[in-house]
Amino acid sequence: MTTFFYSHPAFFEHQTGSAHPESPYRLTAIATALLRPEFVKLIHQEAPRAEPETLRLVHTEQHIRNIFDLVPDENIIYLDPDTVLSRGSGQAALRAVGAVCAAIDAVFNGEAHNAFCGVRPPGHHAMPEAAMGFCLFNNIAVGAEYARRHHRIKRVAIVDFDVHHGNGTQACFEDNPNVLYASTHQHPWYPGTGNPRETGVGNIFNVGLPSGSGSKAFRDAMTHTILPAVDRFKPELVLVSAGFDAHRDDPLASLELDEEDFGWITTELLTLADRHAGGRLVSALEGGYNLEALRASVAAHVRALMGAC
Repeated sequence: MTTFFYSHPAFFEHQTGSAHPESPYRLTAIATALLRPEFVKLIHQEAPRAEPETLRLVHTEQHIRNIFDLVPDENIIYLDPDTVLSRGSGQAALRAVGAVCAAIDAVFNGEAHNAFCGVRPPGHHAMPEAAMGFCLFNNIAVGAEYARRHHRIKRVAIVDFDVHHGNGTQACFEDNPNVLYASTHQHPWYPGTGNPRETGVGNIFNVGLPSGSGSKAFRDAMTHTILPAVDRFKPELVLVSAGFDAHRDDPLASLELDEEDFGWITTELLTLADRHAGGRLVSALEGGYNLEALRASVAAHVRALMGAC
């Protein structure tokens, strides 16, 4: 398979402070993993900068203006106890959205079968009207609307296996029957959303996993709930919020997955993309804060994307 990997030096310029878990070192770990000989056929692409109007596909004008108005000339500022702005944050955020949109263009234009966007800041907690949870803009949510409008498709499925529920993505689409959002996550845990009773208009599927859950619980949730929901939906594009913080070694939660689980679910989602979407699948980095675990997990994910699993 032809797999694109999107990155850009601007992502390293989103500075969060020495003690913050969402640090530029995450991308260094990923870059190290993807330089291995097994990934020699991975095609590296430079993430373009999204135009500000692209953000308006899901975000309010006030939120967009607030973010760029608050970008500091030096040091960092906190939008909330978790979410940081530095001098380079605005440009990094535009390129994070731009990477996802460019990857979507690539799979629709036939240049790539699938793509992984190694971006920061992450996105799935960003609400239409507010930043939160390390996230400024919702990269995957913008991508879903971009695909529907620019490539004239109707149905997009978003699958989120980050350990934290993607409350922002759910908020963007809970009233939209043409976008399916399906999530496995630790529950109860930050941000407190993601109860299975949250079903939107029949397009939201949440499976909360208790603390300590491992591979069996995760794979059962995917096999019995998430994957059948995506299959029934018949998406024309599959998007993935690829958070790797459900790994057993991650410091921010307490699920017990390993890198093989991430390779497995990637392969399963590729099967559904092949069945319904001409193979079109785009994933974007969300969480993952133990650098060794992140390195191994991303390698498993990209290995599966390239058809090596």
